[in-house]
Amino acid sequence: MCYEWTVRPSSTLPTTRCPAPPRSGHESPESGQADGGGVGSAAHRVAILVYDGVKLLDVAGPAEVFAEANRLGADYKIVLVSPTGADVTSSIGIRIAVDAAATTEPAPGTFLVAGADLYPRTPVPRDLVEAARTLAVRGGRVASICTGAFILGAAGLLDGKRATTHWKVAHELAARCRATRVEPDAIYVRDGTTYTSAGVTAGIDLALALVEEDHGPDLTRDVARALVVYLQRSGGQSQFSAPLQGPPPRSPALRKITDLVTANPAGKHSLGELAKHLNVSPRHLTRLFRDELSTTPARYVEMIRFDMAKALLDQGHTATQTASLAGFPSYESMRRVFVRKLSISPAAYQRRFSTARRANAG
Repeated sequence: MCYEWTVRPSSTLPTTRCPAPPRSGHESPESGQADGGGVGSAAHRVAILVYDGVKLLDVAGPAEVFAEANRLGADYKIVLVSPTGADVTSSIGIRIAVDAAATTEPAPGTFLVAGADLYPRTPVPRDLVEAARTLAVRGGRVASICTGAFILGAAGLLDGKRATTHWKVAHELAARCRATRVEPDAIYVRDGTTYTSAGVTAGIDLALALVEEDHGPDLTRDVARALVVYLQRSGGQSQFSAPLQGPPPRSPALRKITDLVTANPAGKHSLGELAKHLNVSPRHLTRLFRDELSTTPARYVEMIRFDMAKALLDQGHTATQTASLAGFPSYESMRRVFVRKLSISPAAYQRRFSTARRANAG
C-alpha cells in the first residue's frame, strides 16, 4: 500500500466483528475477550494516538493490518487522533492528517498509542499523558506499539501489569515503571485487555493478534499472506537484538573481538584464545570488557551462545544438537545458563514455543 505525503487512513470500509478464541502468545492467564462489538454490531473503532515525532511505521503497520482485514470482510473504522486534533509530523518528516482530538473522540473499541524515539529519552508531555488516559478510559482494548509503552506507563496504565517494549529501552521502561513487570524478550504481551508490543514491526504482530482475537485464525492468516508477513514469529526479540544488548564497543580492538565471537559463537573463545587475537594479555582484555561493556569476556561469549541456542531451539533442533551448535561444552552447561537466565530448562523453553506454533498451524 502506498501512502501520499499527507497520510489519512480510510475509515469508511464496512465490517463485522466476530469473537474468536484468543491467539496464542505471551498472555496472562486472566486475559479475557475485549469489549467493543459482536456479530452484526457497528464498526469496531480503532483509534491510534499520534503526535509530533511519532514513528510512521508504528502507525502505518498496524493500520494496514486492520485495513487489509476490512478488504477480507472485517469491519474496522481506523481513526487518527492527536492531543489537540492538530495534524502532526512523523519522525521522517511526513505530515500525518489527524481525524479528531482525544477529547472529542468517541469511545473506541481498540485504542493504540504509537511509539517514537523521543520518550525513552525525555519525560512524556502532560498533553500526551492526558490524551492516553482519556482514550483508555473510554475505550475497550488498550495497546501500545514499541515505545508507546512509555506513554501508557506515564499515564499509570501499566501499573501492576506485564508489558514489553523495544528491547533496546526495556531497561529504561522497567526503571520508570516500577509497578510494571517488563518482559524484554517478548514480541508482544497481553495482560487482560492491555497489550504492548516490541519494537517497530512488532506492531504488525500485535495487530494480527488483535484481528485474530476478533475474527479467528482463517481471516488473520489471509491478512498475513496478503501483507507477506508471518502469522506469528517464533522466539523473542533476542533473535533480532543479539548481540546488540547494550552499547557497542568504543575501541576498534574490542569490536574486533565481539565481531569474532558473533560470527562464530561455537568457536574456541577462551580468555587466552581471545587475548591472542589482539596480542594482549588476558588481564588487559578483561579490563577492556569491563570498561566498555560492563561484563567479562566469558559472560559475553555466554550471552551470544545463549541467544544462538534460543534461536536454534525455536527452529526445532534438539537440546543436545543445540548445545553443540551453539558452542556450549555440554548440554548440562547450557541447561544451567537457561535456568539462571529464564528459570526454565531448554526443553521447557522449546515446548513453550512449539506449542504456540502448533496452535497457530491449526
